[in-house]
Amino acid sequence: MAKNNEHICSFCHRKKSETSILIAGIDGHICEHCVAQAQTIIDEELTQKSGKFKFGLSKATKPKEIVSFLDQYVIGQNEAKKVLSVAVYNHYKRLNQVNEDDGVEIEKSNIILMGHTGTGKTLLARTIAKFLNVPFSIVDATVFTEAGYVGEDVESILSRLLQVCNFDVAAAQKGIIYIDEIDKISRKSDNPSITRDVSGEGVQQAMLKLLEGSEVMVPPQGGRKHPDQKMVKIDTSNILFICGGAFEGIERIISNRLNTGVIGFNKGVKGQTIDESNMLQYVSPLDLRQFGLIPELIGRLPVISHLNPLDKATLRAILTEPKNSLVKQYKKLMKMEGVTITFPDETLDYIVEKALQYKLGARGLRSICEVIMTDIMYEVPSTPNIKEYVVEKSYAEEKVSKSSLQQLKAA
Repeated sequence: MAKNNEHICSFCHRKKSETSILIAGIDGHICEHCVAQAQTIIDEELTQKSGKFKFGLSKATKPKEIVSFLDQYVIGQNEAKKVLSVAVYNHYKRLNQVNEDDGVEIEKSNIILMGHTGTGKTLLARTIAKFLNVPFSIVDATVFTEAGYVGEDVESILSRLLQVCNFDVAAAQKGIIYIDEIDKISRKSDNPSITRDVSGEGVQQAMLKLLEGSEVMVPPQGGRKHPDQKMVKIDTSNILFICGGAFEGIERIISNRLNTGVIGFNKGVKGQTIDESNMLQYVSPLDLRQFGLIPELIGRLPVISHLNPLDKATLRAILTEPKNSLVKQYKKLMKMEGVTITFPDETLDYIVEKALQYKLGARGLRSICEVIMTDIMYEVPSTPNIKEYVVEKSYAEEKVSKSSLQQLKAA
């Protein structure tokens, strides 16, 4: 306190006459300048700890660097990685573009990823989320219905993004959304429906305004909209949408278009050798329309990419090479118990062969490994003096033969 009994700030020693506000505490005072400075320090500390969103890539980060990061977690699928990295890179450039007088405006390139179950569509989306420092949300298209029916409105897609970034509207408007199972909202035929298709064509129509870019009124907590609910306005013009789906059965549509099933001398496209083991590489917007996506939706998803089926070599690499591979996960789990676990090559080859047989992709690897490892992870922690364990092929064969997975073989 000053000599003339005038109160002063306990931090900067400004007199009350030098400040607009002087807040009194038990044993001191603080002025508005120190409060503002303290708030700045708090914001900086919280940003460092929580990784608050920043909208921009470093100058050293190029599409090839993004692919290099994806390679640490996702094996193969080079074409899909390339498409995804370019789209994300251009998305950042679009957000950071400087207004110029040339009249050229960069439009966003929404993406559609196609691939069989277990090929890595969702994994690619989750991995790119680790690399990016923007709000990123993964939603499932199967829960949405047309407005007025039981289910969720398509605006709930934006509600999930808002929740990810703690309801920061400015951050959400520059985020990325991955919509999974986009193929499940296809209409039943290529012809317009004369009846209500509330979870198919109706959802596609409702998604158009989100994908293209418009101002949408969103319920912050998700769910259905009602008159008394507080709404938040979000502009989707700068939100990048990535859609993924298995599109089961579209190979037949592609095959019919390419005439691969024709008996005669002119089989296939003239001058082109068709790889019938991976028909998705020949997909076109026409095939998507015949599958059941409306033309307006296809037009708002201009970038179409596919994921290749997983062969034996790729599944073998998935099992051991990525940072979060299954083998590394099991080794870490057992290391926590003080046990070193080993998977011989013949055991790993057996797991891969079974995964190929069950046709479940990379997810099949996890199912088979769980069948093999459950009893080991149950017994070993309670058994003293076990410091090392080798998972023999004979043991793996015994566990798989007794499991319900064997029923898939008959199917």
